[in-house]
Amino acid sequence: MFWTPNAAVYANDTLIGALVIALTILIPMMPGMSREGMMDDTDIPPGWTYCPSTYVQRLPIIALGVVGFILSRILSAYQLGHVDGVWEPFFSSPVALNGTEYIITSDVSKAWPIADGGLGAMSYMFEIMMGVMGSRLRWRTMPWMVALFGIVVGPLGVVSIYFIIIQPITIGTYCTICLMAALAMLIMIPFSLDEIVAMVQFMVWNTRRGRPFWRAFFRGDALPGGTTGGEMSFDARPMQIFRQSARGVTVPWTLGLSAGIGAFLMLSRPIFGNEAAMANSDHLLGALVLTTAVIAWAEVARPLRFLNILFGLWLVIAPWSLDGGTVSGSLVGILAGIALIALSLPRGKRSEEHYGSWDRFIV
Repeated sequence: MFWTPNAAVYANDTLIGALVIALTILIPMMPGMSREGMMDDTDIPPGWTYCPSTYVQRLPIIALGVVGFILSRILSAYQLGHVDGVWEPFFSSPVALNGTEYIITSDVSKAWPIADGGLGAMSYMFEIMMGVMGSRLRWRTMPWMVALFGIVVGPLGVVSIYFIIIQPITIGTYCTICLMAALAMLIMIPFSLDEIVAMVQFMVWNTRRGRPFWRAFFRGDALPGGTTGGEMSFDARPMQIFRQSARGVTVPWTLGLSAGIGAFLMLSRPIFGNEAAMANSDHLLGALVLTTAVIAWAEVARPLRFLNILFGLWLVIAPWSLDGGTVSGSLVGILAGIALIALSLPRGKRSEEHYGSWDRFIV
């Protein structure tokens, strides 16, 4: 990640670093964990209908982490000089480089003291390792790990979207591999939120019954009122495993269409010929709409969709306030804004899952 002209050295250091973490923390587990919490077999939080910490639940996050790691390693290999070119099927640049090569050698990328592709690969590796760490009880036995996992997946995912937003605005082109890696990071977010909610609920409930907050945060604890039976074997049929892994995540047609509108707006520059401020506005709003809609696929985050109402209002106002829009591009932007507002009002169909005291927030 820091710099090495030898690809074998880089791969070896990555592997050894991951093995050191695995052999010191993942396999032997963290020392000092609450014995009472470990002895309690409760795996379903009070009021919930499933366990959010099973390995089946974490499987999509781990798989997407592997995809993101591979894509980031490709980018870092070019930045470190290990390969002579990077695959780019769609986007070009003002110079001899393709869109991806131009992006990852731009001044924005070089502003980092290290290869930002390598930094991304390291982040994905951490996500993979944190995804496999802990048992199905970790929402209450390892709250610190769930919180750290949420920080890596959530805010860092939003940072990835930010870099996608600034690509055409500040650099002038796109990077296909960057888009794919950011999409993998974005889809991780709705799959990780239910476990974070369960952990927060545990900390609130545990503190209310007089237990020390920081002790429970770092060591875990038992929790009266929960149930057992949340574990699912990988011996089940593939479709059953898929359904179990997606519990807590639903895609109503309203949110699916909202995400499509966001992706469409990001391409208004090449499709409609929008330029200057109008093109930048559509790209920025499109990325924000897409991000908001995808995160709202998590039922515990469904109210987040109301942000798209504000984005829709701006899409209606923007053609009258900004320069650079074509007639067709401006008209489509206004219609997209109106549609986005209408699509963001209904909650959409949700599953039969329940999330304890969090149910009242799913409006």
